[in-house]
Amino acid sequence: MPSNGHHIVRRSALRVTQNPKHPLYLFTLTAEELFRIADISRLSRSKSGSLVGYQRPEVKRHIRNIVEYLDSGEVLFPNSLIIALPSSTRFRQLPGAKSNDNHAAAGVIEIQVPKQGKTKPAWIVDGQQRAIALSRSRRANLAVPVNAFVADDIEVQREQFLRVNSTKPLPRGLITELLPEVSTVLPLQLAARKIPSALCEMLNNHRDSPFHGLIRRSSMSGDKCRTALVSDTTLVEIIQDSLTSPSGCLFPYRNLATGKTDLKGIELVLLTYWNAVKHTFPEAWGRPPRQSRLMHSAGLRAMGRLMDRTMGSIDATNRHAPLRIRKELASIRFLCRWTSGVWEGCGGLAWNEIQNVPSHVRMLSNFLVQAHLAGGHGAI
Repeated sequence: MPSNGHHIVRRSALRVTQNPKHPLYLFTLTAEELFRIADISRLSRSKSGSLVGYQRPEVKRHIRNIVEYLDSGEVLFPNSLIIALPSSTRFRQLPGAKSNDNHAAAGVIEIQVPKQGKTKPAWIVDGQQRAIALSRSRRANLAVPVNAFVADDIEVQREQFLRVNSTKPLPRGLITELLPEVSTVLPLQLAARKIPSALCEMLNNHRDSPFHGLIRRSSMSGDKCRTALVSDTTLVEIIQDSLTSPSGCLFPYRNLATGKTDLKGIELVLLTYWNAVKHTFPEAWGRPPRQSRLMHSAGLRAMGRLMDRTMGSIDATNRHAPLRIRKELASIRFLCRWTSGVWEGCGGLAWNEIQNVPSHVRMLSNFLVQAHLAGGHGAI
């Protein structure tokens, strides 16, 4: 029905009382109606570098399987979709429709449909693969259950997206990139990765970082994706291990009593150490992992263990800290086989036989630490 140049989707709905700031509605939509009012917020970066959206790319095989099921005959499709609605959404409660338990009320929800080419008012938070499959099946008019909450703020939408998918196999890189953008309370397993994820973002964007532009992010595409060499998941895990282990060099920067973390102090430690690594191994830095095991996840993890061993005794705020850590690393410089040769201290493995498996990472880490301890402070 037209309304000021727009159309309106009207549906019988149940309003559930949970959070007065974000009303929750239960109703049904067909795929055709869904894509008239809602869009998929793909994860990407704006020209200024700001994070946009939160959804992963299509999983074509998964969508194809759903379409095959929908087109196979009689179907049952009880899985609900979750969408975020704008605050302009209207709900008219039916007279006397409030339930006896005061938790829900029946009525009619009204969602404006924009003119063609205009921004759609709603976003699909969970169920994008199902929604796409419905639109491509012969049952595009099949009514499916929808859970909708009102939230104009994309941060609230991202938070709900992470919570809904916290037990599902979301790509770890996608979670890594989204976490720094969410400021609300998160599940413990996600909260533990939030600070490391933010520090990974810093390493990728900081002009003085040796990782500047080298970290592979889920939002990347085109040339940037092809030139990114380092897995963000690897760096997040290196930082997280150092923050949570009492033997980690970043552990002292967490105040367990107050829950505060000295991010500036950690930033200085990371920049100081990894710039020294780049300086010590210039021929191995910035090359694809297939050409340099230093840029491989196994090499980075092993050097992360060495970071904990060396930076724990170095004050990163001291102006001589960069020179000191370079001297520390110089003791292992000629023992490393990042781009050619054989690792004598790692069972005779060729340089490109080192893999990102626990046994290899442990073996390489032990060798580097022991070589450092035995080598003393070699000259640069």
